[in-house]
Formats: sequence, structure tokens, C-alpha cells
Amino acid sequence: MRILAAMTDIVRLSFLTALLRDAGIEAIVLDQHIAAVEGGIGAFPRRLAVIDDEYEAALRVLREAGEAL
Repeated sequence: MRILAAMTDIVRLSFLTALLRDAGIEAIVLDQHIAAVEGGIGAFPRRLAVIDDEYEAALRVLREAGEAL
């Protein structure tokens, strides 16, 4: 797994995940459970990850959408 981004903005995280899914790239959001435990105050960032083989393609999709990280 390779980390694409770490952020507390769950709306943007959802958008990035949708962009990748539309491109046929499966993304996984890590640290969702710790964020739930902390009460949703945004203290702990969630990480967006993809498998190693899809990392470059995922970066390309995000860049083309104007979401360069």
C-alpha cells in the first residue's frame, strides 16, 4: 500500500476516493476508526491509500482532476 494523502477534510477525502473509483482504481481510507473514536473533531487525519501497482495511475488521475497532492 502507498499513501496518497493524509487529511482531516472528510468531504475532500470522499471526493478523491470517488475520482479514483471512477477511474477504476480501488482506494482505501485508513484511520477511519480512530477518527470515530475521537468524536469527529478532526484531530486525527485519515489516510488515502492505493496498492503499489496503482500508485502512479492514481496520482495521474488526481493531477488531471486538478487535485494534485
